[in-house]
Amino acid sequence: MSWRHLPKPARVIAETAADAVAAARSRDLEAFQRESARLGALDSEHAGLVLGAVVRMSLEELHPDGLTADDVQAMVARCARSAAGWFPDLDPHVLVLLVAGALGLHQADTEAFRLDPMDVARHAPLLVADLLALSGRSLDACLEAAFADIQRTQASEMP
Repeated sequence: MSWRHLPKPARVIAETAADAVAAARSRDLEAFQRESARLGALDSEHAGLVLGAVVRMSLEELHPDGLTADDVQAMVARCARSAAGWFPDLDPHVLVLLVAGALGLHQADTEAFRLDPMDVARHAPLLVADLLALSGRSLDACLEAAFADIQRTQASEMP
């Protein structure tokens, strides 16, 4: 299944996410701000679901034996160092919350840990770009796998 053949709403999320990740990879602040603003203007629940699936699947591939707190700390530090020189608004706490959300870890007080959709739109592409650099996988392959996983999950949840 190719994400390029998905219905238009899903395709727009994938294309916009791909543009934001490409801008993050190129460390082009102007392009990144433009693309992350476009991503933040989309349905945040659906965009977050797709980006969260990409992050989760990348983490599972990079850490097949499980992810430790030290792994998360190292990943956040690496991503923060990578973006620090060109993206001054980076918030490592948002990166930690994105990882926790992608892994399905939820805090008891969800209001205290709720992320603004623009924080997700600005930080998730940074995290995805960093994870792709480590795994060597293409974003297209990750998006295809994420959409297939979302489709499987939704099909199994239907009565």
